[in-house]
Amino acid sequence: MKSILFSLALASSLAVAGLAVAEPYVDYIPKKGVLEIQEIKVDPNHIDDYLVGLKTSWVPGAEIAKKHGVIDWYAIDVKLNGNGGDANVIIVQHYPSLAVLDPDKARDQAIEKESYAAVSKEATAKLVTGFEKYRTFVSDEFYTEIEYPK
Repeated sequence: MKSILFSLALASSLAVAGLAVAEPYVDYIPKKGVLEIQEIKVDPNHIDDYLVGLKTSWVPGAEIAKKHGVIDWYAIDVKLNGNGGDANVIIVQHYPSLAVLDPDKARDQAIEKESYAAVSKEATAKLVTGFEKYRTFVSDEFYTEIEYPK
């Protein structure tokens, strides 16, 4: 029994010793900025409704955030295949840095003012009414991109 345990311990230590330890900035380079990816499950019969709703309610806000440097790009993607219960719409926003999420009273109030000028609170509420019947948020995650040195 002791020899079996010793053999297992030796084998596992050799396996761990053989693993390469990655070195940031040598084996890969973290890129500046952060991606926020929201996964949403939308009833397939209402995807068009949801996309039109995003165009008239969410996109103007994203453009304003972009104008103020909070994000530098965004995308809305629709899954083309399968409906296996997973998300079928993703919303991606790229923040140049997480520091842009720090409160900035002047910037934040300007964004809010411009957002309500573009689409009023009442219009926004009307546009998104019913979303909860066919939309479910699956996840909201933050990722950092990496690149490999040449």
